[in-house]
Amino acid sequence: MPKNTFFTGQPVFTQLLSLIPNHLIAQSASDNHSNHYYKKFKAYDHLITMLYACFHRCQSIREVITGMQANYNKLTHLGVRSLPRRSTFAEANASRNSAFFEQLYHNMHKHYHRSLPDSRKPTLENRLFLMDSTTISLFSDVMKGAGTIGANGRKKGGAKAHVLLNAGQDLPVLIKLTESSRNDRVFMPEVKLPAGSILVFDKGYHNFARWQQWTDQKINWVTRLIDNECVEIIATRTITDKENEKGVCLDQRIILGRGSNSSTKRIEVRLVTFKDQESGRIFKFLTNNFRFKASTVAELYRKRWQVELFFKRLKQNSPLTFFLGDNENAIKIQIWCAFIADLLIKIVKERLKKKWSFANLSALIKHHLMNYLHLINFLNNPDKILLTYERNNVIPLLFDQ
Repeated sequence: MPKNTFFTGQPVFTQLLSLIPNHLIAQSASDNHSNHYYKKFKAYDHLITMLYACFHRCQSIREVITGMQANYNKLTHLGVRSLPRRSTFAEANASRNSAFFEQLYHNMHKHYHRSLPDSRKPTLENRLFLMDSTTISLFSDVMKGAGTIGANGRKKGGAKAHVLLNAGQDLPVLIKLTESSRNDRVFMPEVKLPAGSILVFDKGYHNFARWQQWTDQKINWVTRLIDNECVEIIATRTITDKENEKGVCLDQRIILGRGSNSSTKRIEVRLVTFKDQESGRIFKFLTNNFRFKASTVAELYRKRWQVELFFKRLKQNSPLTFFLGDNENAIKIQIWCAFIADLLIKIVKERLKKKWSFANLSALIKHHLMNYLHLINFLNNPDKILLTYERNNVIPLLFDQ
């Protein structure tokens, strides 16, 4: 009988966690003193429990713990010798510093950077970074919310994830979690990019001093002009018929800002006015790059939609509707673990020969998380294992037909 390569001695969950190098877990735990004052429920155990909740999309602590208890024998591969009580898990969510999970995510991204898609190809997408934020609504006013006050006279809380996404990898290279009421501009000082990078962001990141600093660092950036901005036109370039057919209306060199002796209030940039051929809408783009084609500037800003798709992917495939704690630290831990789970699925996706949508891959992992299934072999040829089942599970008939 030929050897079946679709099954293995480890559950899918163990195979996923094996992608996290042990030395990165140990380093993050040591740097953040994450195992101090914990006798049994160490940082590693906490990570396993949270990732189980993320992959299974659990909605309560009881669901997490009872689910792990039902699969206790399958967790021995991970070195789990005892499962936490619900109270122990809740206490760890409240007290263990979320910086452990934050550092682990960023260290994992650095570790897998070169094995991610197009990381070694000098393409435009590899130099393109997209900056944006998303708000995650909370059930209470744990973290200060944004927006209007509700009928009960209170605002719901909200967490905001500020993200710098690499377009070539389709993964965040930098993440910062804050209250949703914080302005997007608090994330701008965190952004450190090599010369030659291209940074695309929306109108919420309006800061002339930071724009000028990026220009001095030879970082290209593209954004949109806000309404009622003070503009002084220096020169207007003639638009060719070919450019006009693509939607380019104007290409100008301008000075932004009010008249002042302060260099931070005035900045020389390029203004590209573009008309969308489908909707007929007029867009005004700003950039510090005077060499790109005007149509390229518009196309670069169009790619900003990719970060919105990432936020949609994260919220659809992670348990960010129900939180396992009612305090800020627990909420941050769950969000960081959602990012770690997303990264693990992305790593698996890029190792496959067969193309899978992220949603289908995430759903399959959820349903087979504790099954003894060789994840990579199965995903590369799922039809073959189905045929094997059909051949080996023929039910004999009681009467001949």
